[in-house]
Amino acid sequence: MPSPDAPLRGSCACGAVQFQVTTAFVSAGYCHCTRCQRRAGTPWSFNGVLPDGHGLEILAGASDVTVWRPENGLPKAFCSICGGHVWAGEPGTDGGVGVRFGTLHDDPGIEPSWRQWISSAQPWFPIPQDGVPRYPETRPT
Repeated sequence: MPSPDAPLRGSCACGAVQFQVTTAFVSAGYCHCTRCQRRAGTPWSFNGVLPDGHGLEILAGASDVTVWRPENGLPKAFCSICGGHVWAGEPGTDGGVGVRFGTLHDDPGIEPSWRQWISSAQPWFPIPQDGVPRYPETRPT
């Protein structure tokens, strides 16, 4: 589990944006929404949620972080150099932050516990029968 004494490092694909997670994730799961599909280029994204946006510290490349603010939903942060998606939400605020698990350099210390937006899942790619609870839209919090 990440902590201030044992931070978990992460970065974008090119390494320009580097960050660390210094608190444990409160949940983790898969999002099958169309927005995540289009952003990630995959049938779903795998994310960990930090409590109230705290516990994520940018170590390098803050000026390379670009944020897209969709009309509905959390702001989406990515590297302006390589396009790598790093998190959703606004670190340091009272809102939640979802870290893209593909950006992490080591084990986040948490297993997936939900699949949300199953109603948007691609019919050509079956969702694994993994026993993880499924929600047609946003998971309950």
